[in-house]
Amino acid sequence: EKGTLINSAQFDGIDATSARDKITEYAQSQGFGEFKTQYRLRDWLISRQRYWGAPIPIVYCPHCGEVPVDESSLPVLLPEDVDFSVKGKSPIETSATFKETICPKCGAKATRDTDTMDTFVCSSWYYLRYADAKNDKECFNRDLVNKWLPVDQYIGGIEHAILHLLYSRFFTKALRDCGLLDFDEPFANLLTQGMVLKDGSKMSKSKGNTVDPDEIYANYGADTARLFILSDSPPARDFDWTDAGVEGCYKFISRVYRLYSKFQDRIKLDYEFDVKNLSKKDDDFVRQVHIAIKKITHDIENEFQFNTVISSYRELTNTLYEYTKNENEINNDVLSFGLLTLLKLISPVCVFMAEEIYSGLGAAKSIHELDWPKFDENLAKTSAITLI
Repeated sequence: EKGTLINSAQFDGIDATSARDKITEYAQSQGFGEFKTQYRLRDWLISRQRYWGAPIPIVYCPHCGEVPVDESSLPVLLPEDVDFSVKGKSPIETSATFKETICPKCGAKATRDTDTMDTFVCSSWYYLRYADAKNDKECFNRDLVNKWLPVDQYIGGIEHAILHLLYSRFFTKALRDCGLLDFDEPFANLLTQGMVLKDGSKMSKSKGNTVDPDEIYANYGADTARLFILSDSPPARDFDWTDAGVEGCYKFISRVYRLYSKFQDRIKLDYEFDVKNLSKKDDDFVRQVHIAIKKITHDIENEFQFNTVISSYRELTNTLYEYTKNENEINNDVLSFGLLTLLKLISPVCVFMAEEIYSGLGAAKSIHELDWPKFDENLAKTSAITLI
């Protein structure tokens, strides 16, 4: 059977995943093996012969040897009198003011280290500094960092999966061991996003297949760009940029806008109706809106399935167009509920359009200050099904 062991003595017929544990348990009981977690962390040379980076705060004294810079003299700042045209060595070597110094220990003439640290040293703890970025007395305030961290949701490309995330965990655990933190992991959740492709290959300047965002904003607006980026596929998968896709999203936004333009005079910001006294048409429509609220809320909060959120926007828009086919049968309060709910639901994506429409309805505050729509669990179910 596929995925099971053969020719493995007492482990024959066991699936590969279970077999790993059982074989290791056997090796441990016989004294020739053990369970071990192997991290891909190696000794790390952090010095770089380049200008951009944090200077290594070490002074070389002919009498005292390697001496750390006095804490009162930190941070060591990069010199500005450097020659960037120099070849084969760090530009910092050319500074007339930086290299020559005195030993903090004995006061003799000494020289500074002219290497800078690998940029990973800075990027491995930036999320901690964010919590207290203007602190000039310490790297960060312990109470503030413990209040705000760990990061709830980390989103990054696949190239971060090994080095950056591993170093960040290492720094966090080391700082925890030093008593500067109360938590063990830097990031609670990770979402690895896919790459943006054009014509089936990765966007790059060398291939000349990049897209100018300014051009998209000028021709279609930022809402269209955002809607298209989210509509194609789940964030974890690669995303194929197509001009036709952008055009399609622009047409959808225009279709939504026309709906509000047509019924602007019938929309009530303070709508009110009793769900128990609705016609069948109104009841079916209200249920469809509650179903949409439930699905969109779930997909945003739990799944990061933004492409299905966009699909739900389209479905709800179709539902609204269907409901308003016969204008003589429209209940203005029910219509207002549907249109304002769609506006709130779409506002995180079509930020500007939603704000413009809501403002045009005479609202006193921003749509982005309103509470997120709530759904009634009983109404978020279809009242009837077709059983074949």
